[in-house]
Amino acid sequence: MVGILIAGIAPGIALLYYFYLKDKYEPEPINLVIRTFLFGAILVFPISFVDQIFDKEYLFHSNFSKAFFRTGFLEESLKWIVLYYCAYLHKEFDEPFDGIVYGSAVALGFATAENILYTFVYGTQTALIRSLLPVSSHALFGVIMGYYISKVKFSLGNKGKWIILSLLVPIILHGLYDYILLIQTSWLTMMLPFMFFLWWFAMAKLNFAQGLSKQYFDKLSQKG
Repeated sequence: MVGILIAGIAPGIALLYYFYLKDKYEPEPINLVIRTFLFGAILVFPISFVDQIFDKEYLFHSNFSKAFFRTGFLEESLKWIVLYYCAYLHKEFDEPFDGIVYGSAVALGFATAENILYTFVYGTQTALIRSLLPVSSHALFGVIMGYYISKVKFSLGNKGKWIILSLLVPIILHGLYDYILLIQTSWLTMMLPFMFFLWWFAMAKLNFAQGLSKQYFDKLSQKG
């Protein structure tokens, strides 16, 4: 029992700690990060409920609709709502890198709760592969969502574009990820380059957000 819980929780906590440490200029209050993580975890229950309804009503049963609507759209839109109301509107969301921290917290909360359930059902032997694929991919979707939602708050001009991208890009990437898994044929040869791209893309956004935070605090220090 304890081993299953540790195997289910450890990958998500390790990745969240990694992204939290990347916040070099003004680390976020740990209680708000934990709260965002927990709200992300709670999403497992309504998503599972809606998914059961889709099954009973025989809705979205093609590989494409499963990947992009039942998974990509449903999960990422609910994560976006949690990110917006739990973190974005909070006074502590006050620098560009904060979107990375809270976006990854929401995503990893969901991924960790999902991972615990899978580990209970299929055993600890699934923990390694899930940490390499589902947990890490959720984290990267969260980083990308967080980057774009920070652009909403801290960019001048057309904020609508950034709102759309903060939803659309994670949905598309999540849909592609699940579609690769669902088609099964040669999925590994497709998944490896996709995961390399996902890591590269998310880390590029993370590094760019770090640069924006540096510029933000440099301007504050000059004004002070």
